[in-house]
Amino acid sequence: MEFLPVGPLAAAVIVIVLAEGRAGFRAWGRRLIRWRVGWVWYAVALFLPVLLVLAAGLTTMALGAAAPGLAHLTWSGMLTFFAVRLVNPLDGPLGEEPGFRGYALPLLQASRSPLVSAAVLGVLVALWHLPLVLFGGLSPTGLPTTFAITFLYVWLFNRTGGSVLLTLLFHNSQGTLTMGSFGFTGADAGRVELVYLAVVVLAVLGTMALDRQAWRKAPRPAIAVSAFSLRRRPL
Repeated sequence: MEFLPVGPLAAAVIVIVLAEGRAGFRAWGRRLIRWRVGWVWYAVALFLPVLLVLAAGLTTMALGAAAPGLAHLTWSGMLTFFAVRLVNPLDGPLGEEPGFRGYALPLLQASRSPLVSAAVLGVLVALWHLPLVLFGGLSPTGLPTTFAITFLYVWLFNRTGGSVLLTLLFHNSQGTLTMGSFGFTGADAGRVELVYLAVVVLAVLGTMALDRQAWRKAPRPAIAVSAFSLRRRPL
C-alpha cells in the first residue's frame, strides 16, 4: 500500500517523459512552485480545511455526541506532523497533488469547464482511494467526501492561477486535523463522517453560489498543458 500515495506523482513523471519532454517538465514545474499568490489564498489553503473539520466536529457534539474534544492535541505535535507530511512523498499531499492537480487537472481543463473537470477528477480520485476502503484505511463515507472535496481543490487551484503548492498546503492541512482528532467512538464516529460530508458539500455549493465565474472558465495558466500524445518527445 506504500505505493498508493506516490502513484499519481510517479504517473505524472512517466507520462511527461513519454509525451512532453522538457517543455512538459518546465510547465509542470512552474505549477508546482507557483507561490506568488495573494496572502488570502494561503489563509484559505491552511485554514479552510481546519474550519470544515471544526464545523463537523462541533456540530456532531451539539447533536449529542460524547467526545474528549481537542484538548489532547498540542501545537508542537501538529506542526511537526504538518512538516513531515509536507515533504514525505509516501504521504498523500506530496504523492498525489503533483499528479492529480499538477498534471491531470490542467489536462482536463484544456477542453472542459472547471465544473466538469472537477467532477471527472473527483471520480478518478475517489476510485484511487477505493483500496483504502477495502483495507480499512478509510471509511466508505470517505469516498463521496473525497469526490466532493475535489471541487474545493479545483476552485483553489484555479483561483491561484494554477498553484499546486497551494493545493498541497490545503491537502496537508486537511490531513493534519481530522475527524479522528475529536476521539469519537462507536456510532458517533460514523455520524461525524456524515456530518463532515454535509459540511464539505455545503462549502462546495457556497463557492458555486458566491464565485460562479470560477466554474465557467479556468484562468489560462491553469490550462497550459500540451495535448497528450504517445509519441515520445526528447528530454
